[in-house]
Amino acid sequence: MRKQFLLLLTLLFSFLSFGQTKGVKIGYIDMEYILQNVPNYADAKNQLEQKAQKWKQEIEVKKNDVVKLKDALKTEQVLLTKELIAEKQEEISTLESELLEYNQKRFGPTGDLIIQKSVLVKPIQDQIFSIVQDISEAKKYDFIFDKSSDLTVLFAAKRYDISDQVLRVLNRSEKREQMTKKQIKLEEEKEAKEDFVKENPQMAERQKILDDKKIARDQLAAEKKAAAEEKKKVAEENRKKLLAEKDAKKNGTIPAKDSITTSKTTTAKKVVEDAKQAAAALRAKTLEDRKTAIEDRKKKILEDREAAKKAKEEKLKVKPIN
Repeated sequence: MRKQFLLLLTLLFSFLSFGQTKGVKIGYIDMEYILQNVPNYADAKNQLEQKAQKWKQEIEVKKNDVVKLKDALKTEQVLLTKELIAEKQEEISTLESELLEYNQKRFGPTGDLIIQKSVLVKPIQDQIFSIVQDISEAKKYDFIFDKSSDLTVLFAAKRYDISDQVLRVLNRSEKREQMTKKQIKLEEEKEAKEDFVKENPQMAERQKILDDKKIARDQLAAEKKAAAEEKKKVAEENRKKLLAEKDAKKNGTIPAKDSITTSKTTTAKKVVEDAKQAAAALRAKTLEDRKTAIEDRKKKILEDREAAKKAKEEKLKVKPIN
């Protein structure tokens, strides 16, 4: 464990030294996480686990048989001759040897379980390694590690995790036959945008503010449109009423005036006023969200500085091995 820790420190110091002359881009994957989220692998793994469970049951049955023979020998030993005792002991020893061999055959270092796991994992691992190679070349990564490997990783920021990118490529390759070229292109553009935001967290805050502004503009436009349509509807009804009154005068019958026009006008004014209030409230919320995001970012920077300070102090405490 200590050797792994020192190896990790050596690698990190090497990266920092290299980074003085060139910006180092580091990423990592979690192989276990990727495999767990590949449908084909999950199904095959379940089948393999069912087989392993069956093998365990067979081993348990064999163990019980040996225990029964041993118990029977203890009970009958006083009544048996030395030859019969030796014969039964040999039978028990043979069964124990067979049990050990069967256990090794199924669960040993070169047993069926290990072999079938290797056969199951290798094709998917080959695909993953190929995808990681493509991503590292396309996005100019200098190093990509496997978080689930034997290398001890003390901390890894989520924004450097490209496991989801690898999973998307794996899943897309399976669905590619069912998608058109245009759909594939749109999907790749969408994923590229998501990856960029993830790798640049400061952009996420800016994007959120822009999205909030867009939502506010769209909502205000929708409310203005609704108010304009209501106003147009009221104007049309007033025009029809005026035409009806003119026709009534012409025919000598004047209808009693009602409060319809006044009511409709009041409704239109209320819709406009509500739209203005909603827009003002949304603007206030957007400003509040922006303020909160800035405060969170300041807090995060302070926490990162404090963590870096503590880490530096801890490094100074580490004594070199002679």
